Amino acid sequence: MPEAYERVEEAAAAVRSLCGPVPEAAVVLGSGLGDFADTLQDPVTASFGDLPHWPASNVVGHAGRLVVGFAAGRRIAALSGRVHVYEGHDMATIVFATRVMGRLGVNRIILTNAAGGINTGFTQGALMIIDDHINMLGSNPLVGPNDERFGARFPDMTEVYSRRLRAIADDAAEARGIAVCHGVYVAVHGPSYETPAEIRAFRAIGADAVGMSTVPEAIAARHMGMEVLGISCITNMAAGVLPQPLEHDEVVETAHRVRGTFISLIEGILERL
Repeated sequence: MPEAYERVEEAAAAVRSLCGPVPEAAVVLGSGLGDFADTLQDPVTASFGDLPHWPASNVVGHAGRLVVGFAAGRRIAALSGRVHVYEGHDMATIVFATRVMGRLGVNRIILTNAAGGINTGFTQGALMIIDDHINMLGSNPLVGPNDERFGARFPDMTEVYSRRLRAIADDAAEARGIAVCHGVYVAVHGPSYETPAEIRAFRAIGADAVGMSTVPEAIAARHMGMEVLGISCITNMAAGVLPQPLEHDEVVETAHRVRGTFISLIEGILERL
């Protein structure tokens, strides 16, 4: 089995031969948000399973395909789906796609997700620009021997989510009449949803939204020197906020309901890069 770097390089070479020039940005599409990939012009599409070493995406709401095409006049790589800790994957597998994008030469990545709202001021369907994160996964994608070809041993995480890209997102939202909020995202293992007590604890330490992805990818992207923007679609209010149980169907349904607004925001961001 090739080492991690060699596996990433093989996949990057396959994507390079498929899509030609390096995309100006990559967009990772979370649960129920994959419709953006269908809007790309002149698309070239590959199933994750057709790319070397690429992990399959098996969660409802994740199509499991790479689409390279044009949006807002920019050449974009859209990753419709991702893999998660709760599926049993190790961290190297979870950040594989991010590292491929980095080795491909992509220097800006937009990480999107479906999240539960912890901040009681949020409403279902809100779009939250991620200002910072809290890693409650109990691990880090950089644990283990460091390969300097990916990045430095101790990368700075003072500004994981680019202040410049966050300002661009705000400008795009204002120009398109889209209401956005800002907040801190906390990542947890899953797949069980959080308990009300856990949500109260997360609120106490400063979290505004909770989900089961994004943080490892953001860390790996910064390790490689990529500029990161994170956007959460608040698809449901977290456990205990409302007097009702949580279901994944609600997550996907809400994401589909706000698809037009979400796509408009992404397009507005891309045209301002």
